[in-house]
Amino acid sequence: MTEDADALVRFYASPHGRVVTAALRARLGALWPVAPQARTLGLGFALPYLSLWRTDGRDRTVACLTAQIGPARWPRHRPNLACVAEEERLPFPDLHFDRVLMMHALEHADNARRLLREAWRVLKDDGRLLVVVPNRTGWWAYAERTPFGHGRPFSADQLARLLEATLFRALRRDGALYLPPFAWRPLLRTAGAWERIGRRLGPRLAGVVIVEAAKDMYAAIPAGEVAPARRRVAGAIDRA
Repeated sequence: MTEDADALVRFYASPHGRVVTAALRARLGALWPVAPQARTLGLGFALPYLSLWRTDGRDRTVACLTAQIGPARWPRHRPNLACVAEEERLPFPDLHFDRVLMMHALEHADNARRLLREAWRVLKDDGRLLVVVPNRTGWWAYAERTPFGHGRPFSADQLARLLEATLFRALRRDGALYLPPFAWRPLLRTAGAWERIGRRLGPRLAGVVIVEAAKDMYAAIPAGEVAPARRRVAGAIDRA
């Protein structure tokens, strides 16, 4: 399947996609409980997961699809809170978001470091980044009929090193999608059991790697220097 918004919407609307959504939402919700005042950015194609944190109807949770993926509307039947942007030019002010979720983003980036540096820029100094990528040692990275079988897969160590190279500090690692990547209905009905058993066996067998990271402020400021003044960028989103 091609990695554009239409193909991703079709996958997530399928029985296979709904099982994937349920498994990933369970892990993301456990890692990031609801924080009513937090501003959250879904970067890449995070639309099936953002409603986890949009609980009060306020526009504090928004989506930004990368240009490689293209446009999609979110949320449905409500004012649109999704935009499209080049990965090195996100249309948000500095230090704006409390949380940034990267889903179907890093593995397709033309320049992964630039994308992470943009995430660093728009994230508050005490904010959190959550990155979800196909697991290099899992089955899903080779399943081309799913969105996780495209782009560059990562091991947990590779992702942690990339985050460190872009001034992030990995805080914790997790995984999900232990179910084999086949759309057989009898198999899909056992997804919950696969997830429970897989978590006992270890993250190397997971279909996706999940890493939560924070800004490494000490790495960002060379010894003997002071931090530069914060740059403010005006925009309508400041009023969200």
